[in-house]
Amino acid sequence: MGDGGEDFGTWLKGRLSHTGMTPVALTERLGLTNALVSAWLNGRSQPTEAMRRAVIDVFSETGTSVGIGAAASPPTLPLQQWYHRRAHPDGGREYGNAAAFAFDADMAVLTREATQNSLDERLDPSLPVRVDYTLHELTGSHLRQFLDALHWDELLPHFEQAAAAPQKVSRSLRAALDELTAEDSLLLLRVDDHNATGLTGPEYGDGRFAAVVRRLLDSHKTSGSRAGGSYGLGKATLWATSRFGLVLVNSTLSEPHEGRTERRVIGRLDLPWHEVDGVAYAGPAWFGEPDTKTGDGVVSRSWWADEDTVRALHMERAGTDPGTSFLIVGAYDASGDATDLRDIHDKLVRSLADGFWASMVGGRKGGPLLRATVRTLRNGRVVVPAETVDPSARHPALCRALRSYLDGETVGVLTSEEQVAAVEVPLVVSPRRGEARSRAKGREHRAVLLLTPAAEADERHSRVVCMRGNRMTITEHRPRELPPGSTPFQAVLLAGYATERTGDDVALAEAFLRASEPPEHDRWDRTEELTSLYERGALTRLKEFRAEIDKAVRGLVQRDTGPRTEGPAGLRELLRLDNAVPAQRRAVPFPTVDRLSARVEAGAWHVAVTVKLPEAEEPWVLSPVAKFAVRSGGKPVVEWAKLTATEGCRIESGCLVVDGGVRRAEFQGVTAPSSHPVRGTLARLVVEVHKVHGGVA
Repeated sequence: MGDGGEDFGTWLKGRLSHTGMTPVALTERLGLTNALVSAWLNGRSQPTEAMRRAVIDVFSETGTSVGIGAAASPPTLPLQQWYHRRAHPDGGREYGNAAAFAFDADMAVLTREATQNSLDERLDPSLPVRVDYTLHELTGSHLRQFLDALHWDELLPHFEQAAAAPQKVSRSLRAALDELTAEDSLLLLRVDDHNATGLTGPEYGDGRFAAVVRRLLDSHKTSGSRAGGSYGLGKATLWATSRFGLVLVNSTLSEPHEGRTERRVIGRLDLPWHEVDGVAYAGPAWFGEPDTKTGDGVVSRSWWADEDTVRALHMERAGTDPGTSFLIVGAYDASGDATDLRDIHDKLVRSLADGFWASMVGGRKGGPLLRATVRTLRNGRVVVPAETVDPSARHPALCRALRSYLDGETVGVLTSEEQVAAVEVPLVVSPRRGEARSRAKGREHRAVLLLTPAAEADERHSRVVCMRGNRMTITEHRPRELPPGSTPFQAVLLAGYATERTGDDVALAEAFLRASEPPEHDRWDRTEELTSLYERGALTRLKEFRAEIDKAVRGLVQRDTGPRTEGPAGLRELLRLDNAVPAQRRAVPFPTVDRLSARVEAGAWHVAVTVKLPEAEEPWVLSPVAKFAVRSGGKPVVEWAKLTATEGCRIESGCLVVDGGVRRAEFQGVTAPSSHPVRGTLARLVVEVHKVHGGVA
């Protein structure tokens, strides 16, 4: 074995490549035969322990040459270097990485894209992916030590020239350099995943490593049709969140490369086109071990770093589980929502809970897909201890809904606050072009809608969170034409593989919905891929799907109130007019509801009611009474905190008075939360208008 645990032949090849020494020069230096060294290189033979030490000593020597003469070996190359790609010979220029502009440099966007990539690369499906976010502020001597390890002085001439141009990227870079000098502070953000595949594959050929480190728009996913991403853009958010466009990588591989698995390290820098000392550079640069065998001069490739190096670069990984660590140098939140360490820490926690609550929920038959933590350091000292993201703390109702589904505990009709109702929602998947048979619309997939009453702490409610794949949240859908006064709810729409089912229809639905998503993966709508791959009518199928979702929600939140004649059922639920008028008075038509609206605000119900009244000479005297329609028992009366006449009426002693001849009246009411038997969000409000003695009604 060579140093670091790799097989000796692989280690020897790497040392020869690094130093530029030939096998012949090595044999002459050691006094060996060419056949023996060739056998080592090909793995046919292993050296003795004494010979192994002798070989290592050769490569440990210092000086400009190794061997018996200067001609036997070229000068020793540096251990690590920054390689900057030369400008295009045809004069083309890129003033920044266009892929980075596809997303905002926002911590919420970063957590969504980076964590989704980790989920897509989950290695052992029986265990969750663990993703750890570490904020680390460096100042003073700690900062200088890190910059020295990064060979910052090599980069400064390129930074200065790239920052001198008038383009957007250059202006941002200039501001970052000035702030680094003035504040003597730098923020690092490391994203570590475990139980993931790691950046496997060759240095320059097809594979995960090259897709992430060397290529743009290459989505090399192992999870195939279950993957969340599909454009190869998500990784660009890592570089976009760096004020310097600089990210370091340390990967533990799930399968060996060059006989090694641990500490495969490289750095990538994305700058705009610039010139240094009269030489034009395209912008991208790589930090790694010199590689002279690419046919393009000395470039930088990944290297197998020792523990001291990864520690100096603040990239040490906990344990030996496969996965990758990305270190964002000069991390920031461009939205302006989070500026100091605690703000950014809290935003990371919120963003992970918002974007991946579903992946963090498990059932009795299987655990969660993801576990996530956030911690914050300053110069190696803990500022905020590692905080495990708890999705139930932020989205209790949504988590309850999904957990009930995973445990098979859903119901058809809600009868209590803790229940979860489930109903299937049809999605017709259009045929692909050239596959349509006769006039068939396509294949039907049965998505699943879960609905449960909202929790009091929910900031947003009465929405449908739509997801597919590995429970990737795509969009929040607001159902239309809900019955007024409907109990606030939370709903989850599971489509494709998110249903936890298998079958042809599931795979077809997953592919269909993926094709309808833009690079942001934030909606199901028209895309170039959808219209080019599927027969005409694909967009109509999506519109029908949304209509079916609305229909399913209405069916779960609307109660059967029986036949009425006073107006639309939804309005009758909120405003009920007293029909207890003596038979001899029935000749006088009764007022009817024309329009109303209702909402809960600060715990109180706010209701606006419009009443149409028949022709009458005498005034109408009506008493609005507010009641809570709870799921069992009677309807307890709640008090009005405020009644206001807005048109065609007046309020006298708590009664609504409408003068004779007036055909339309409007009033508003606000209930008193102190009189509510339960929280306002847990019951529907029923408004009954009673007759008052002495009036027409």
